[in-house]
Amino acid sequence: MNVHPIIAALRRQKVAALLIVLQIALTLTIVANAFFIIGNTIEDMIRPTGVEEDGLICVVQGLTGISGSDAAVIEKIDALERADLQAIRNQPDVLEVAASMQGGNVGVISLDADRKGKLLHADYFYGDEHLQSTLGVHLIAGRDFFSSEIRHGHALPDLPVVIVSKPLADQLFPNGNALGQTIFQDGNAATIVGIVGPLQSSGDGNPDYYSVIEPKRVDAFWPKYYARARPGRTASALREIHTALFALNPIRQMPRGAGIYTFAEEQARGTRDERGIAILMAVICAILLSVTAAGIVGLTSFWVSQRHRQIGVRRALGAKKIDILRYFQIENLLIVGCGSTLGVLCAFGLNGWLMKHYEMTHLPLFYVAIGALVMLLLGQAAVLMPARRASKVPPIVATRSV
Repeated sequence: MNVHPIIAALRRQKVAALLIVLQIALTLTIVANAFFIIGNTIEDMIRPTGVEEDGLICVVQGLTGISGSDAAVIEKIDALERADLQAIRNQPDVLEVAASMQGGNVGVISLDADRKGKLLHADYFYGDEHLQSTLGVHLIAGRDFFSSEIRHGHALPDLPVVIVSKPLADQLFPNGNALGQTIFQDGNAATIVGIVGPLQSSGDGNPDYYSVIEPKRVDAFWPKYYARARPGRTASALREIHTALFALNPIRQMPRGAGIYTFAEEQARGTRDERGIAILMAVICAILLSVTAAGIVGLTSFWVSQRHRQIGVRRALGAKKIDILRYFQIENLLIVGCGSTLGVLCAFGLNGWLMKHYEMTHLPLFYVAIGALVMLLLGQAAVLMPARRASKVPPIVATRSV
């Protein structure tokens, strides 16, 4: 079909066509970046944690009747924690338990104390000699911690040994000789005694799986434990742990956000904000696409009503229904194509602004292409109903005003 008549007709409707072009450009700009944010959010939510999640139980609580930070208080907290751990370990449906503190603890790993060489940021996992087996993390090389190597307290003391994730070991020592090497954690030297598989701090979103397990019980006023239930006995283990802890000390703080729950529930809590962002972005996209589709339908319907007689003349001159339908589809394709081209430029411009002010990553062309394709398909779907109505205009309409 010759597009010159279509372009000529659009020139007579410049304002209406320009408004739709700008609306499509704005929609594509927002939708492409929203798709990108949703994709990144979902990727973070479904990224494997590296632990054996089935049967893993979390215990988070607050200690009451304790205040201060001197050595005596720290020893008292540690004694309470060790008593809790032993009580949990004694339950028939519990295989293993460990003190732990992880999530949001990030340090700088280097190969020299003055940090002049390679620097990597890694998640810190604090735990005792039972942590690796409790989490179900696969030990690839080396050994677990000895009980004599475990430290405790608030401050980070000199930790002579650490266990690192394989991605971190490979990045620091590409030759594969990480075991037995010395690394520096925030300037403190430690020897790598074990290497485990990829390990992801919950809710942290570390895409590289750079993780370090520290031989340390963090004596905090809000201690955290992980327990491993026997296969198929998670529900029973939850009840047993609750009964054992409150029998040992009935005055425990387990407000909202704390308590005894499965690792899956912890993951769901940790990704609540991310899910909210993804849902919000999806709703915004749906609203924008609906408004844009409504605009295209309204404009095309208006043009059909304005061109009723012209359509009848074309039908009287031999134009088929498919020709009329194709005319409006091509017209819409030109409008949406112009809007999408402008929207692509604006999408990358918005992404550049977000990168500068909100630490967003570069917008891949894939998301922009998907957004443009969605707009083109949406335009063709929106124009279909008024275009079909136009194609049904009978030739007799051309003679009604003669």
